[in-house]
Amino acid sequence: MKFLVDNALSPLIATGLKDAGIDAIHVREIGLQSAADLTIFELAAKEDRIIISADTDFGTLLARLHYLKPSVILFRGSMKHPGSQLSILLKYLPEIKGTLEQGSIVVIEDYRIRIRVLPIFE
Repeated sequence: MKFLVDNALSPLIATGLKDAGIDAIHVREIGLQSAADLTIFELAAKEDRIIISADTDFGTLLARLHYLKPSVILFRGSMKHPGSQLSILLKYLPEIKGTLEQGSIVVIEDYRIRIRVLPIFE
């Protein structure tokens, strides 16, 4: 699995994933910190990367375009600290790996994880 961390989240998440041996880049590393969501979305699809973000616009794009990929992980709720986000992501990654590889939106909230298999329709 490969990840693309959106500018809505800290670069520390990409660094922590790399430290865990996972292929991850932050949009700032490739000069896309100001890029439109669609540009990031298309890059993730092209490189088969899973988007990690706190921006719900990626879910809207998936619903509008009816794509099966890229998968998206969204952080919602009060969990804002990069260390907490990374910790919970690494904890649940083995559990959600299969659904991410098939195509899904995974929403990580304060007290639960929701998974919606792609494609989705508005």
